Amino acid sequence: MKAHSLCLTAALLCAAFACPFALAEEWSQYRGPAGDGKSTETIGNLSWKGDGPKVLWKSETPLGFSSFCVVGNLATTVIANDGKEFCLALDASTGEELWRATLGSNQYDGGGGNTGAKGNRGGDGPRSTPSSDGKNIFVYDSHLVLYSLDAASGKINWNHDIVAEHAGRNIRWSNATSPLLDGDRVYVGGGGPGQSFLAFNKNSGELIWKSGDELITHATPSLGVINGTKQVVYFMQSGLVGIDPENGAELWRAKFNFNVSTAASPAIFEDMVYCSAGYGVGAALFKVTGAGEPEELWYKPNELMNHWSSPLVKDGYLYGIYEFKKYGKAPLQCVNLATGEIVWSERGFGPGNCILVGDKLVVLSDAGEVAIVKASPDGYEELARSKVLEGKCWSTPSFKDGRIFVRSTSEAACIDVR
Repeated sequence: MKAHSLCLTAALLCAAFACPFALAEEWSQYRGPAGDGKSTETIGNLSWKGDGPKVLWKSETPLGFSSFCVVGNLATTVIANDGKEFCLALDASTGEELWRATLGSNQYDGGGGNTGAKGNRGGDGPRSTPSSDGKNIFVYDSHLVLYSLDAASGKINWNHDIVAEHAGRNIRWSNATSPLLDGDRVYVGGGGPGQSFLAFNKNSGELIWKSGDELITHATPSLGVINGTKQVVYFMQSGLVGIDPENGAELWRAKFNFNVSTAASPAIFEDMVYCSAGYGVGAALFKVTGAGEPEELWYKPNELMNHWSSPLVKDGYLYGIYEFKKYGKAPLQCVNLATGEIVWSERGFGPGNCILVGDKLVVLSDAGEVAIVKASPDGYEELARSKVLEGKCWSTPSFKDGRIFVRSTSEAACIDVR
């Protein structure tokens, strides 16, 4: 009996200590583990009255709109300083810098040098977010160079210059896409004729396949299962292109207008794909039926424009920040995916970004406010809001183990919501 009690006590202690880690989910790439802006973790009831949220740490993150990849106790992002881009690795618990790896130059075609908190001309540094499998960090820099870095030291394992090796074609304001990580493969775009879509072995760096003749946009590709078929959906200047991740074969394509820049990732829900772009383009929803061109369910010209804020889908509703160049004013909206009708709208966020944690939205405004909002079509319900950052915030929040990771063009913060 005594031995049984000791075993039971030991088991309960193990379960108690293991529980937080079992519930935690690695934020392994841009917009989360599946690249869809969602975390399966939850946020409980919050009260940010008085002193505001519990900020665990702050750290300098000069220049850039890269967000955080958080795996294990390592938080990585891309910054710029002294004319160079760097992959910066921080201790996720303390914000202490662990290492930084030098990437390419901090020079952008058509970009500005506007670093003020109220300046909105852009050009403030790198925008690609790292990916990680825990052992290695994968970064796709502004000049289309793909790196694999050792997670412990930041040393380069391998790298591929897509312009030099694959006739790559960069675009105005330079690359902003992030490497898409799935299984043992890393997917990027940007190569020339016959090699615009590229898949590399994440361990060896060996090219697995190449295909397509397309011009990239600033939109990171999305991964999903449509009609039972796993696929990578690229948002190119010609429109949407569904690619077989096994061999690079084209599965389908949907024409969509391009003007100046497309930056929001496509959103996949069941057999439908939503896409949007600014500069007067608008938004559309396509139904992928299999072979051939998808059916256009609706198109809203010059409406529902996601400038660079990628929306997410929950229970058939889109949640995201809409409108074009409405700095400090752009609204967070809930949109009926099936019809494209706006269900509710709350102004005052500017072109920031949002993610979904359980049943709650974590929203970062362009002015550095973090808001927790109920993800429901019943109406806008704000649960908490606090100003946590200085600088321009055009990056996407990240979430890991009950902590929100956010950054601006000058600093980063980790907020404890456990």
